[in-house]
Amino acid sequence: MILMLLAIPSVSGVLADRRLQRSLTSMNEIVHQAQEHSVRERRPYLIVWQKDAVILRPEANDKSEADAPIAHLALDKGHAFLLRLPAALAKDPLAQWIFWPSGTCEPANVSFKGADGSWEVNYSPLTTRPEIVRYAAK
Repeated sequence: MILMLLAIPSVSGVLADRRLQRSLTSMNEIVHQAQEHSVRERRPYLIVWQKDAVILRPEANDKSEADAPIAHLALDKGHAFLLRLPAALAKDPLAQWIFWPSGTCEPANVSFKGADGSWEVNYSPLTTRPEIVRYAAK
């Protein structure tokens, strides 16, 4: 019985870390998709922060295309993704991150906070590779 009581906190910590890792992986996947679509279709794509989701969509749709997003990252209750654009010229830029047809993007910092912990990542403008700045599971 005592061993079970000692093991429960470590198991819950492992599960929290997995959920936190899943949020980071989901963000990295949408970033990869944005780069991939922009290069393949030779047009800009945006990752857009909305109230309850982060979505991927073309900067402008063709007349034949629907307005539905290409990818959708739903925000669970209590979760928050924050976008910072350090090279933005505007003081308070829109919560939109652009990927150009060349495969490059605006430099960006994305952070996440949730019940399972938090992380912060810088994305390279040339390669979109993530550099983890902070990762803390609860």
